[in-house]
Amino acid sequence: MAQVLIANAEPLFAEALHGLVAELFTASDWPFNCTQVSTIDEAIAIAKGQDELEAILIDLAILGPAGLAHLVTLRSRQPAVPLIVLSSVCDPQTVHLCMTCGVAGFIAKSASRAEIARALRTVFDGGIHIPNFAGAARGFPQAGPQLGRRVAEDDPEGGPLSFRQAAVLDLVTDGKSNKQIAWELSISETTVKAHMTAILRKLGVSSRAQAIVLLQRNMAHEAAGRLTVPV
Repeated sequence: MAQVLIANAEPLFAEALHGLVAELFTASDWPFNCTQVSTIDEAIAIAKGQDELEAILIDLAILGPAGLAHLVTLRSRQPAVPLIVLSSVCDPQTVHLCMTCGVAGFIAKSASRAEIARALRTVFDGGIHIPNFAGAARGFPQAGPQLGRRVAEDDPEGGPLSFRQAAVLDLVTDGKSNKQIAWELSISETTVKAHMTAILRKLGVSSRAQAIVLLQRNMAHEAAGRLTVPV
């Protein structure tokens, strides 16, 4: 049975998402179970121990002080599971950074119920969803068969972090040295350095410290966003 994780601190919005997911899976005669949590720590704990996740839907507002670093952690824990972000802040930079972190879909919370349903269907079918205003973002794949569920190891210039890069960046945000990262991932320090070079390029920064600051930038503007329940 497919498992879907919804991480959202707003009960009304979480229930509305649950209803949409149920409709989509029922229409496809696909049995599923939906787990709802309200904190990022709960979401990460489930991602670490769940082998049957089909999708993760996460509200950007619950990421807390660590910011987008949590998206990298989720991606490194479940590299083959589509990660879908819902956000009240949908500026191009936020969308771009989330896509770089490896999300398969970015959905505006202000979108209509029908728009959210179409976006979810695109990702559930293996595609990528980006808001229309950000659809021309260079380096990111558009909707297409099985893009969302594959574990990409190709490394397009400016595209999303690969699975291995996400794993490296996750350990970097934990304060691990290149030597420690190499040991934990069973790769050489030279390989770690190569991954870091690609990570810095994709994030548009020049140092590890800048990468961490970028991912952990204040998310208060997101938390202050108004709740919009899809109806």
